[in-house]
Amino acid sequence: MMAIVAFGLVLTASDRGLCQSGPQESKRYLGFDRNQYPGESNLRILRKSFTFSGYWLNTPPGAESNSWVGKRDEVLRAGFGFLVVFNGRTYAQIKAAGDAIALGAADGKLAAAAALREGFPLRTIIFLDQEEGGRLLPDQRNYLHAWADAVRATGYGTGVYCSGIPSRESSGVSVMTAENIRQNAGSREFTYWVSNDACPPSPGCAVGKDLPKLQSSGVSFAAVWQYAQSPRQVEYAVHCPANYSRDGNCYAPGAAEKQKLYVDLDVATSPDPSHGRSQNQAGKH
Repeated sequence: MMAIVAFGLVLTASDRGLCQSGPQESKRYLGFDRNQYPGESNLRILRKSFTFSGYWLNTPPGAESNSWVGKRDEVLRAGFGFLVVFNGRTYAQIKAAGDAIALGAADGKLAAAAALREGFPLRTIIFLDQEEGGRLLPDQRNYLHAWADAVRATGYGTGVYCSGIPSRESSGVSVMTAENIRQNAGSREFTYWVSNDACPPSPGCAVGKDLPKLQSSGVSFAAVWQYAQSPRQVEYAVHCPANYSRDGNCYAPGAAEKQKLYVDLDVATSPDPSHGRSQNQAGKH
């Protein structure tokens, strides 16, 4: 996943969660996400360390195609849970379309249709990738809300991937995208997957039994915390431990060095954060 960028005058990111008081943390699970499908042989390697996997429904940011299409059964057979994600629109794209609500509704239908096509059961949570951080502008908010309403209408759940790093605006006010989304969601329910690779609170590219607590992410209502990115965001990860590779990427344990199997690291309170593993298939395989 690409690094979330600050947007607006000086910006941040936030959202509203299904559980207002935050998820219970009796047990935590390690997952990964990446823009490129890793391949079947690498799934076996990744499963030794990770419990769940990101899964793109459309072309990821910066890519020309989506290599995850048709791979759900392979990921499921490897034993992974899912983080199902749909790449949203940039502010420039929303503005150029002229009608944020119509665009959001159309993209929401596309997201649900893709989830159905890939075989994800109804009620699977689809996360909208909100790459631009900061306080959402009106068109961005209208797009997000219309997208969520359209997805909900099909029987799927709604989540949002966004920044959990506070950003200071020109007025001196500090805003976090996740909190900003949550405060303006109205009656809409979102599950929050937040990104914060600043050290601290992130332990950097750390994979082990002592997983970071979601509450440490700075977003009390987060269900998933992306605490490391490949490549790392230098401006935030400058104080991280020396556990990233020299090229700034976080590589999966157990993979051959020549493979360069980079990953983003995620921790969640569920082994299947999108609830996408049900065998009662909603679409064709």
